[in-house]
Amino acid sequence: MARALAFLAFLLLPALAQVPVWGFRVVNTYPHDPTAFTQGLVYHNGYLYEGTGLYGQSSLRKVDLKTGQVLQRRMLPSQYFGEGITIFQNRLYQLTWQNREGFIYDLSFNPLGRFTYDTEGWGLTHDGQRLIMSDGSARLFFLNPRTLRPERTLVVRADGQPVERLNELEYIQGRIWANVWMTRRIAIIHPASGQVEAWLDLTGLVLLAQARNPNPDAVLNGIAYDAQNNRLFVTGKLWPFLFEIEVVRNP
Repeated sequence: MARALAFLAFLLLPALAQVPVWGFRVVNTYPHDPTAFTQGLVYHNGYLYEGTGLYGQSSLRKVDLKTGQVLQRRMLPSQYFGEGITIFQNRLYQLTWQNREGFIYDLSFNPLGRFTYDTEGWGLTHDGQRLIMSDGSARLFFLNPRTLRPERTLVVRADGQPVERLNELEYIQGRIWANVWMTRRIAIIHPASGQVEAWLDLTGLVLLAQARNPNPDAVLNGIAYDAQNNRLFVTGKLWPFLFEIEVVRNP
């Protein structure tokens, strides 16, 4: 009998180990430029900083949160497809998609330098010590902020399976939050183990955005966090809205 019970418990383990799915509540809704192909999003000192993509349209922007007005814009040369951004030690870093080249600016968007990497560039954030980059696979790269070379690679998994298409990133309260391209979920990842500890399901927001813009490219992509006031913002590519949300941790 004991062996039978132990075997039954073993069979139940995968179900018990499934990643929890969290919901959300909308706190505020703000306007967002519906032509912005959002690839990176950061909240810093009262403003949103946004990186947008597409060849010939890629830009770096400083945006007023409440109105969605673009206060400052720097266009990338037409051969670059802009990707993720982050602000670290008062420098703004911006990736490009397939050029394997990133840009460094001060907070007034004056260029300070460039850096290279050996893969595609998708999302970018930092943990206070290192930059963290995604490349559209299940891998995250931890970059030395001085050399901008990888010091560590982390494979992200959920229920034992690699999570591919990791995209825009944000580091929030000791965890890496990642959009998963072409899905309606954000993965909340432990930075040491690479395990997805929870999914944030934003289906309601995606359906609302798609009702306004049925373009298949108008997918969820954009996470920003106001650490001082504990506010979480999300948006998507070509979305007319940016949302401040509160996470609802389902039991």
